[in-house]
Amino acid sequence: MGLGRRRRKEVKIPRKTLPEFYPCPKCGKNTVFVRLVRKSGVAWINCGSCGLKTSVQVSDNIHEVDAYNNFIDKYYKVGEEIILNE
Repeated sequence: MGLGRRRRKEVKIPRKTLPEFYPCPKCGKNTVFVRLVRKSGVAWINCGSCGLKTSVQVSDNIHEVDAYNNFIDKYYKVGEEIILNE
């Protein structure tokens, strides 16, 4: 008598976010941090655990994960130099 149809509760799907730290190809720990400097077009990549650090050239519309992927490509490419912080 007058109840009508009940509405279903709307389920909110949590949105995935990009990670702040990435796995290091040298030591395997999640301690690689990417810092973008958009004005100069450079991304600085540092591992807080083993001291691996380098920089890669980036464009204006690039994210940290893209710079990290460029770093991984540079790391596994033969003949590229990666600087160790000792």
